[in-house]
Amino acid sequence: MKLLLPPNNNINNNGDDSIISKAQRDELIRTALPDCQPQEGSPANSFTPSEMKQLQTVVKEINLGPRARNEEQFLLAKKNNDDDYDDTTTKKQFPPSQKMDILNPNQWSEPNNNNNNNNQDSTTTTTTSLQQQQHHHTTTNNSSSSTSSPPLVWHGAPVIHHHNNNTTMTTPAQLFRLTKVRNGEFTSPTNGQCPGYMQCNLVVLPSGPIAFDFLLFCQRNKQSCPLIEVCDVGSPHPVGVARGADLRTDIPKYSIYKNGVLEKEVTSVTDCWPVDSVAFLIGCSFTYDGAFIQAGLPLRSAEQGRNVPMYRTNLPCRPSGQLKGTMVVSMKPIPAMMIAKEVEITSKYPHAHGGPICVGNAQAIGIADLNQPDWGDAIEIRDDEIPVFHACGVTPQSILMDSQVPFAITHSPGHMFITDLPCDTVI
Repeated sequence: MKLLLPPNNNINNNGDDSIISKAQRDELIRTALPDCQPQEGSPANSFTPSEMKQLQTVVKEINLGPRARNEEQFLLAKKNNDDDYDDTTTKKQFPPSQKMDILNPNQWSEPNNNNNNNNQDSTTTTTTSLQQQQHHHTTTNNSSSSTSSPPLVWHGAPVIHHHNNNTTMTTPAQLFRLTKVRNGEFTSPTNGQCPGYMQCNLVVLPSGPIAFDFLLFCQRNKQSCPLIEVCDVGSPHPVGVARGADLRTDIPKYSIYKNGVLEKEVTSVTDCWPVDSVAFLIGCSFTYDGAFIQAGLPLRSAEQGRNVPMYRTNLPCRPSGQLKGTMVVSMKPIPAMMIAKEVEITSKYPHAHGGPICVGNAQAIGIADLNQPDWGDAIEIRDDEIPVFHACGVTPQSILMDSQVPFAITHSPGHMFITDLPCDTVI
């Protein structure tokens, strides 16, 4: 079949048969295409190679064929001497792959807010920063951490405000840890200490099934175990909540459990910290001590220089793996006319056990005698006061004992880890 330019007296090519106008090309396509229907055996809605060649002989700039979709199709087209494909066009259309290994930290980069900076320079700077952080983490695992730490660079990282713009000693909480706790000067309960800063319970377990069971236990029992931070395996440094902190030395007193039995209490666990440790920090009701002080609510245990009273209850926790047991609660005596204020304040701190479990009737949750706490010290309850019970971070210790876990390190009840985070930080 031969394709001819259809006669049209209204079309003027100015005497040059080698050039056709857009109108001529459109007329050609309207006339020629119906005559170039697929022959028998050809794919539907397509031209045979010979038909396509004839059509392109008349209209050379027309392209009715598929573009090369990848390098293999380009090479095939080039082999067939197809004028539609050339090296320059294809290379421009298919640039070299820019793949990144998301498991390789050296290829990570931070968002660059300065569009004028060179991308390569930004990546190099970020890689260097990450390598410095990795070096810091490696060197501090085997020694006491320094007072300064690299900035928190991940999305959503908490903002830790500096104290008096001093970047070496940043917060009152850090000053307390470094100058009083780490050197063994302060070994008492931390209720009333560093008001306005978040305090945490500690649980350290060997990596493996038991650590996973405990993580799941916290997720299932959020009021008793509101999870604040989980350290990397083997690391005692809670970088997300306290810069420069070391969980082996920065808690006033620790408890060491073996096979569910309290073996001893110590002021440092550097010598017995597991190589494959997983350290968990859990919220504590001491976190809202500052809010109590501002509202005029009493902190009776701090007033009397005693530890808070803590009691086992008959309230079952949701089990996880081999971990099971009942909730532990702490008790605060609150004036009857201020109960509503106490509930209002504590309910704003779900990361510190939240609102009360029970108000008034201790027997309702299985407590027989308020003068005989299972942990801590008995405190005075005055005539105009009502006992208020909150879920307590000693629940994990009770669970570990009931489940006879082979080895665990915890804070000693009432002796908390004080973070650099403000008490109202949203976790």
